[in-house]
Amino acid sequence: MAFFPRIRSEYAYLSGAIRTLRRLKPVVEKKTRLWPDVLEELADRYGDRPALLSHNQQLSYNAFMGRANQYAHWAKSQNLQKGDVVGLLMPNCPEFLAVWTGIARAGGVTALLNTNLRGASLAHCVNIVTPKHIIVDAALAGQFTDAKQYFVYGHAQDGPELWVYDNAAENSTKAFKPLKPLVDAANAGPLPLEDRPAVTTDDKCLYIYTSGTTGLPKAANINHYRVQAIMHGFSAATGASDQDRMYNCMPMYHSAGGLIATGSVLTRGGSVFIAERFSASTFWDDVVDNDCTMFQYIGELCRYLLNSPPHAKERAHKIRMCNGNGLRPDIWEAFQSRFQIPRILEWYAATESNAVFFNFDAKVGAIGRIPKWAEHKFVTEVVRFDHETETPKRNAQGFCEICDPGEIGEVISQILNDPKRPSQRFEGYSNSQESQQKVLESVFEAGDRWFRSGDLMRRDALGYFYFIDRIGDTFRWKGENVATSEVSENLTNFAGVHEANVYGVGVPGMEGRAGMVALVVEDDFDPAAFYAHVHKALPDYARPVFLRLQNHIEVTGTFKQRKIELVKQGFDPDGLSDPLFIIDEGSQSYVKLTPELYEDICSGKRRL
Repeated sequence: MAFFPRIRSEYAYLSGAIRTLRRLKPVVEKKTRLWPDVLEELADRYGDRPALLSHNQQLSYNAFMGRANQYAHWAKSQNLQKGDVVGLLMPNCPEFLAVWTGIARAGGVTALLNTNLRGASLAHCVNIVTPKHIIVDAALAGQFTDAKQYFVYGHAQDGPELWVYDNAAENSTKAFKPLKPLVDAANAGPLPLEDRPAVTTDDKCLYIYTSGTTGLPKAANINHYRVQAIMHGFSAATGASDQDRMYNCMPMYHSAGGLIATGSVLTRGGSVFIAERFSASTFWDDVVDNDCTMFQYIGELCRYLLNSPPHAKERAHKIRMCNGNGLRPDIWEAFQSRFQIPRILEWYAATESNAVFFNFDAKVGAIGRIPKWAEHKFVTEVVRFDHETETPKRNAQGFCEICDPGEIGEVISQILNDPKRPSQRFEGYSNSQESQQKVLESVFEAGDRWFRSGDLMRRDALGYFYFIDRIGDTFRWKGENVATSEVSENLTNFAGVHEANVYGVGVPGMEGRAGMVALVVEDDFDPAAFYAHVHKALPDYARPVFLRLQNHIEVTGTFKQRKIELVKQGFDPDGLSDPLFIIDEGSQSYVKLTPELYEDICSGKRRL
């Protein structure tokens, strides 16, 4: 009887793979056809049909194209040259897409800045791309201004031109130039051909930031090919059509919310309803009231919805499928059953990665599959891993070894620039040294090059992949990667903290790992003042949930902080002699973690 499900699985994968490769073919063959060109074609075809919607704004295909054209004309009026960078700090909204589409038409590169970052972390993201202009939404102007003290301008003595996008009649942010009046007054017609620089799909279009295993965010190079590959690839994988409307509450500064959720339906003539952020209480109202047929998820979103009280509209929707990554097996079936989701498409990908696979047949718990007959198209392996050195193991001949089915190892994917295998490209980061750190050379034969995913997985005999954990210091909390070195640097800036060892611990019933830090502090350490520092210095997802006070931090022979034992020990006060604290928003402090409070957390009575 197992034969028939296997046939269905093979058919699901084959049909999905064929659709994907067909839609990527014109992207590979027509190197001068960019996303703005595709949008022009869509506007000609779909005209006044809705493309981008939100609670505050609606753009048809014609209006979307016109708005993007206005940004292109604005960029040319500012003497933006091919390859010049424009930073964009803006919440989710239709305008967001129009900004970078227009800048791309003018030949510029848009750096999509994370709206959660503050201070030195935000400034770092600006510094590593050296923007000529920065566009800041008025609501984020104060946050941006606080980070300016950390800017490093390099050769540009005066720094980038600062622009504020303000919907108010009066611009109250005097440190910035007003952008909206200039864009509103710009020509909404196409940029003349003679004003368009010679740009191909090999040229950069976006910088999208990602937190890797090295700490601070890296700016991934997203060229025009990759923009379209993501959009068309996921439109094929989801089977999107002009009848679909995507609900997108994922951050648009990430590739999932900014390219996958939007581009997968826009490339087929569908529409996107954009929410500024995820809210469990309004999620189903938005989905139902706006006739959405699909939504994008991360695993934590699904868990939040499942843990929420019943909603009157949670089964009144028109959703035909949802897609995303991180849906854990312990809630998969309950989530699908409670909300009556007809189809779930789980996938694995990363902004800069060349490893991508889909779970087309919705096998619970798997993040994707590459069957034997498709391995020549998607060249990805799981190799044996050395946890001490945090690198793939090498045999006596100096080569890596492929894991047996069920054995845990690191996922790597071969780097190729082959039109027949377009998913295997790796464009790297703004920093060439950071790019090289992700490349593994001479893996199975001399001179071959493979991308290190930084993810530990196992693959079964049928080709299904199962996610185990991230390698190194990075862990995920609230759907975001938390780089422990970045958090540690912010914490040691607090007076009285001598050392900080940051790591993540598992919490029953919660997705990812909660931040915990072992601190060596002065005797007069003030938990309330430390809370205030943490709240100001770090975004919500990066703030340590638990504190552990120690007399000293254990290190290895090479002075690397030991974390493995701390992670295993967790946050149970009955099992630890060190003082433990938990963040408490009510008192705006860190308070003692008691055994009773620990039991409430483990039982779900107290949510983090």
